[in-house]
Order: sequence, then C-alpha cells, then structure tokens
Amino acid sequence: MSSNQVWQSDHYDSKLGFVSEFGKDVVRLLNPIKDERIFDLGCGTGDLAHEISQAGARVTGMDLSAPMIEQAQRKYPHIQFMVGDGERFTADAKYDAVFSNAALHWMKNPQSVLAGVWNSLKPGGRFVAEFGGKGNVDAIVQAIGEVLREDYGIDAGKLNPWYFPSIAEYSMLLEQQGFRVTYAIHFDRPTRIKDNEQGLNHWLRGFADSFFTALGEAERDAVCSKIAVKARNDLFHDGSWYADYKRLRVMAVKPG
Repeated sequence: MSSNQVWQSDHYDSKLGFVSEFGKDVVRLLNPIKDERIFDLGCGTGDLAHEISQAGARVTGMDLSAPMIEQAQRKYPHIQFMVGDGERFTADAKYDAVFSNAALHWMKNPQSVLAGVWNSLKPGGRFVAEFGGKGNVDAIVQAIGEVLREDYGIDAGKLNPWYFPSIAEYSMLLEQQGFRVTYAIHFDRPTRIKDNEQGLNHWLRGFADSFFTALGEAERDAVCSKIAVKARNDLFHDGSWYADYKRLRVMAVKPG
C-alpha cells in the first residue's frame, strides 16, 4: 500500500478483519491452481496470501508497511513476503497472476501500478483486484471534511489519501496499458464495523489517519467523535456502524 497512512498490524487484524473476510470472494474469482506463481500486491497481514496458498499456488506477498509484513511473516512463515511500494515495484520473476484486495485505492498513481503489474505477468497472465470504487465511503469523507473545515480550518481535500475510480476510468487505464478487460463490476457493499458504538472510531483511526496528521492525540479522539456525530444518521443502524463501501472488482488478461 502506498500512502502516509501509519498501519497498526494488531489493530488491523483485531478490529478490521472484515477486509480479508470479504476478500475471499476475490480469491474465488482468481481461482488459483496448484503450482501457479501468484503475486499478492498490498497483502496486508497475509490472510489472503495464505488463502491462495491453500490451493497449492506459490505466493509472494508485498506491502508498503513493514509492520504488516512482519505480522504476515509471523502468521504464515511458509509464504514469502517483502516490503515494497506498489507504485514502484519490479518483480523478481514472471507470475501467472497478480492479485490485489483493498489496496489499490491507496496508490494514487494507477498508471505506475499497472505498468508494474503488466511487467510482472507472463503472457496470458491475469490481474484480479478489488478496491474502493467511485463513491466509496462518501458519507464518511463528507463528515470528515465538514468537521475539519468547520472546527479546525483544515481542507480535508488536500489530505485525502484515496483513489476511487469509476468502472469506465479504470477499464480505460487497463486497456491503455495493453490489458484485455474480461470482467468489471462496481457495486454497493455496506459493511458492518465491529464494536458497535466505537466502530466508526476504530475505522477512522485504522484507515483515515492521514486526515488527522496536524492534530495531537487528544484532538484526534475528539475529531473522531465529532465525525461520528455527523455521520450517525447515515451510517448507524440497528445498533451497529456500517461503512458505505462501493467496490470495484476487475479481472484483466495480458495477451499471450
């Protein structure tokens, strides 16, 4: 993953485990088979790399966050993991597939990412990914922007760490790189966050910390609480917080 976000691997696993859980659907689309070489781009703490390896594929996982990679290596010592930047990577070998879940929206230079993916694939290789699409977490972003502007005089737009393309925009980038897009869908997936009342706070501290870099620790807690008040009507239902996710899932093939 590529951003100024500071990743806390234990918090990610304990409070934000839904990321890997939903990613299992993307693994099914990948459909890994025995002895394939598969590169997991933005692998986090390694849960989906492990899932892919269960099919007998040989997996290499890469993430920008050293703490995430350390956690992945502890959990799954049989898998090769490395620290690396998805916007500037060259693979050490050619792969049958590149897989990515919930990572590409942290990489704001998609052309560079796709060039790296293209160069790491064998002819006929496939790229399978899911990440935030156009409109992803709009209600959360709007609440963050209003609180930062009204209470702190901060322009949240300049701090936004995410890239959420439309299906047309991303398909065009894939085709410009030379890929043949074989599957693309943009869908709503409201996602329940753990820990009921504190759920949105955990989400904000886990994923949106880039917005709060100018604030001290006490101010960060206060701003998260204010954001929760703003977003509550839209996102708190039946005793739980739900993030307003809109996901883009794609598969593209490098012609043989």
